[in-house]
Amino acid sequence: MIKVSETAKSKVIMMMTEEGFDANKDYVRVGVKSGGCSGLSYELKFDDKMEESDKVFEDNAVRIVVDKKSFLYLVGTTLEYSGGLNGKGFVFNNPNAQRTCGCGESFSL
Repeated sequence: MIKVSETAKSKVIMMMTEEGFDANKDYVRVGVKSGGCSGLSYELKFDDKMEESDKVFEDNAVRIVVDKKSFLYLVGTTLEYSGGLNGKGFVFNNPNAQRTCGCGESFSL
């Protein structure tokens, strides 16, 4: 399962609305791809479609969709949001990551 913090929920709903998505029926698509300083990097975007092999979760009123391959890397992750002057935006708190880069956008297992 992938969890969503309260601050991330607020930001996701606001951004989805701004981009023309409906948080009640559309999804936050979370994934992992090769690249970044540490070997793997996170992907996050909004989507109104689901693929047959996707896994769907709902936490804190946010619907999350993850492809089967990415799910293996993301199980147990919490999506958080860090704002303010030194904020990074969306942050993945991934218990599976053994090493992360300084920017927090990539990791390795």
